[in-house]
Amino acid sequence: MQNKSTLFGIVQDVKGTTVSVNLTNIGITGLTFVDGEGYRIGQIGSFAKIPIGYSHLFGIISQVGASAVPENQIVANPYGNRWATIQLIGEGYRNGRFERGIAQYPTIGDEVHLVSEDDLKNIYGKLDKPYFVKVGHIAGADSIPALVDINKLITRHSAVLGTTGSGKSTTVAGLLNAISEPTKYPSSRVIVFDLHGEYGTALKDRANIYKINTETTTNSIYKNLYIPFWALNFDELIELILGQVDEKDKAIIGDKILSLKRKSATDTIYDGINLQRLSVDTPIPFSLNRLWLHLQRMIFSTHTTQATGQCLSNIEEDFDIHNTTEAFAIDNANIPLQTGDAELILPPQYKSQVAAQIFLSGSNLNIRRQLEGFTSKLRNPIYDFLFSPGDWKPDINGIVSKDLDDLFGDWLGSDKPITILDLSGIPNNMLNTIIAALLRIIYEGLFWARNLSQGGRSRPLLLVMEEAHNYLNDSIAGSALAIVQRIVKEGRKYGIGTMIVSQRPSEINSTILSQCGTFFALRLTNSNDRSHVTSVVSDNLDGLVNMLPILRTGEAIVLGEAVKLPMRAIIDVPPKDKRPDSQDPIVYDELLPEDSMQPGGWGIKMEQNPNYKEFVETWRSQNPIINKVKQ
Repeated sequence: MQNKSTLFGIVQDVKGTTVSVNLTNIGITGLTFVDGEGYRIGQIGSFAKIPIGYSHLFGIISQVGASAVPENQIVANPYGNRWATIQLIGEGYRNGRFERGIAQYPTIGDEVHLVSEDDLKNIYGKLDKPYFVKVGHIAGADSIPALVDINKLITRHSAVLGTTGSGKSTTVAGLLNAISEPTKYPSSRVIVFDLHGEYGTALKDRANIYKINTETTTNSIYKNLYIPFWALNFDELIELILGQVDEKDKAIIGDKILSLKRKSATDTIYDGINLQRLSVDTPIPFSLNRLWLHLQRMIFSTHTTQATGQCLSNIEEDFDIHNTTEAFAIDNANIPLQTGDAELILPPQYKSQVAAQIFLSGSNLNIRRQLEGFTSKLRNPIYDFLFSPGDWKPDINGIVSKDLDDLFGDWLGSDKPITILDLSGIPNNMLNTIIAALLRIIYEGLFWARNLSQGGRSRPLLLVMEEAHNYLNDSIAGSALAIVQRIVKEGRKYGIGTMIVSQRPSEINSTILSQCGTFFALRLTNSNDRSHVTSVVSDNLDGLVNMLPILRTGEAIVLGEAVKLPMRAIIDVPPKDKRPDSQDPIVYDELLPEDSMQPGGWGIKMEQNPNYKEFVETWRSQNPIINKVKQ
């Protein structure tokens, strides 16, 4: 028997999952009391239930007032301000079980009741199941925890979407803190792609933080990020070292790289390598500097006779592998004035062309301009994380101190649940390709290791992609989009989940966003962004999504597979000293006294004799934390 104090309407019209309700029990204040608790009737976004036998249909109020009257009732009900529209979303049973979707529809005359706090507790569940993780509490009901199913949150993919200033980064930090709780999830595994270096201080207690070209000390929270160039596939490598290259030229360069990899695999035993199946994409160490010097000699050598284009030696014979400055063998070539040095990145020098005496190289490669850029990159220390990757840098013979197992052990198998890859120092012109390479390396490693204990099936991995609109945009050319599409389509089978984080969902590729099973939608003021979210969510929740512009900071509408029922929740935020470094700078803080000497703000005195020498030092080093590390 239903409590009549919760009754507020009668079903008058049913169209698909949309139900029109005639409001019958609204007083002047629109307020009713159930078990001593006050409830406002007809609030947009609030829940309603329709009892039908042994079960209840649940829905969300999306519209109230004159515009909610059904078309076939307009003439008969000229006073249409006592109507409401409800979007059906699920069905609950008397044993407390709730299921998404509905097995039957309401009929004309069925009662519509408020959903009380006790009902919500039964629907949302209690924190008594280990696969439920608390991420906050229901807005307006502090006693009801906001619970998400971690099984569906991780492998079914998710998205955190919100306008700048809506609390998006803080929400992500709160979610990561919740799902990496060591006492509850001791084997959690998360990799964060941090484009702006926001999460280092926020998650330092639970994360290993890798940053390029950083000066580390014993008390530094940062470790050097190295990405071995030889772990990239051929297309990624060519794009990074040479840029745009004709297919004919790529084929020639690919043969040279394959020769170096084959020689390296012959001289050093790598488990799992079959020389007959070795390809240019196989992650085998080889000397990039040796390839560079060989290309220099191919293209810039001069000859005593007219070159045929077929006179260049094989790369293994290009120079004595024990002496990088020794003269090399090229048929009919002049002895160079300087033979060049691969390790010091010194190109060879040749006699200049004299009419009828000395001829230019007959190489078919047309990459002179690209090779100059390649030389510049090898000499630029900002690219050391890739071309000179520490213990993963091959010597001239292709021998490395550490193999990829050490790299995966650092990123995936450390004692901390979170790995942060701080990509803030990577040049923008290569950021898309670097992200694509990192994702592909991680995905392929877990794909082939799917049946091992280290693989994703035994220990799933969550990939958090911050500022995803910067590289998952249809209008941006790059390889990151293709690999992420592959991950969101196939990753679930191999224990790889993604969390897409963006302030512009309208710029995210629709295929990727449509594969996200759970959404944390914070405040979104742009109508295009809201409509993009509406188009990809699985529930018929236009009315709920229309609330996005008025959400408070840190408040989110959570909907999708990981929650039993869509909910408006306040996400738990970390303490102030463990929040992402993404807060707006304070122009004027009225809480600080006028004579305060704390740095920052327009309302306090500036420090005496500011040190612009360190200002220039951080610019030149391209490392904003260099002085913090020194301290």
